[in-house]
Amino acid sequence: MKKHKIIEVLEGSIADEMEIEAGDSLLSINHEVVHDVFDYKFLIADEFIEVLIQKHDGEEWLLEIDKDYEEDLGLIFETELMDELIRCRNKCKFCFIDQLPPNMRETVYFKDDDWRMSFLNGNYITLTNTSEKDLQRLEKYHLSPLNVSIHVTDGKIRKELLNNKNAGDIILQLKRLIDAGIEINGQIVLCKGINDGEFLDKTIMDLSQFIPHILSLTIVPVGISKFRQNLDKLEAFDKKSAEIVVEIVEKWQYYYLKNMGTRFVFVADEFYILSGKEPLKYEEYEGFHVLDNGVGMITKFRYELVQALKEFSPKLIKKEVIIVTGMITKDFMIQNIKLVNEKFPNIFIKVYPIVNKFFGENITVTGLLTGQDIIAQLKDEDVQGKIMLIPENMLRVASKVFLDDYTVNDIERALQCKVVVVSNEGKEWLDTILSTEEKI
Repeated sequence: MKKHKIIEVLEGSIADEMEIEAGDSLLSINHEVVHDVFDYKFLIADEFIEVLIQKHDGEEWLLEIDKDYEEDLGLIFETELMDELIRCRNKCKFCFIDQLPPNMRETVYFKDDDWRMSFLNGNYITLTNTSEKDLQRLEKYHLSPLNVSIHVTDGKIRKELLNNKNAGDIILQLKRLIDAGIEINGQIVLCKGINDGEFLDKTIMDLSQFIPHILSLTIVPVGISKFRQNLDKLEAFDKKSAEIVVEIVEKWQYYYLKNMGTRFVFVADEFYILSGKEPLKYEEYEGFHVLDNGVGMITKFRYELVQALKEFSPKLIKKEVIIVTGMITKDFMIQNIKLVNEKFPNIFIKVYPIVNKFFGENITVTGLLTGQDIIAQLKDEDVQGKIMLIPENMLRVASKVFLDDYTVNDIERALQCKVVVVSNEGKEWLDTILSTEEKI
């Protein structure tokens, strides 16, 4: 029987009242095995339940519990999922984990393709590692929306791209989920010369049959690090090829907006910056559903900044601020600073675009910068005693740790400056600049 070790019991909870303790294990609920957190949540959603607990000394308690229908038991388990992650069996040509440098944390190299983490944390899944039993549980629990890495609908190309013979039936898999009432956020990692051009056109057309159940389709460029030894050759997008991608998408956006009331397909901001084309306006992003995929971030940030600046009168605030950013957003940040200086001319803000030496210079986005690159490139600059703004997307979620395990404190010690982690929201970014004191 599967056991789930309890690491904490919330004070005052039902479990606390029943004298369940940390170190005990959950064995079953209503005589059913609990496979993961979804089984757990489903089985406790009742007014009367029977819970089988194994005490830390091996004794088993069968507890009869009367409670409110949605009331939680107050148990905290070792992992959020209450199960092992489903490991990815694909060998995608573009997989960024295969391009990581050596000697990082072991957990960084783990590749999951777990439908449960798609619902819980927004991870994108290919569905190639989703079994029939998994699909039945998805239908049973109606977990929606799911984030699905589609990439291409042509079966032959998808099998080659994912290096998985079972990857060719994506349309049938999507149809089954949608028929079960599950909505989808679709993603295409675009690889030059593989799933772009006519295959991109076909993919967009094939998926449009599922509007409005596919909430949006996002196109992001493949990331190419310097660690691609023994991997298939991939080519980075340049200005011309990015222009072609944007033009294809604009064509379909116009068509679907006119005929179906939605633009449906969106490209990541990188394509607009690379191509030099103007991104969509604020209201054209239809609610910014996929910001985490880098879609609409620059438009949203600029709009929020401009609106926030309207609320302020010019003030004689004097301070020096350092902005750290990726190479691709250097010009964008310089433009933002000009807007700030129109209202606050005595705030001196300097942008430091950081070249990504850790992953390679092809990686230009801010979110993949590391602490050691920041230190190495700013140690000889005039930053001592200044305020340094670090975007929150450089750090691991809910932490002050970079991808290379350097910390915010490491930056402060090495550069003798005050580091402030700042939101990607335009108004909060401005508020941070105006309110932060220059003290280390």
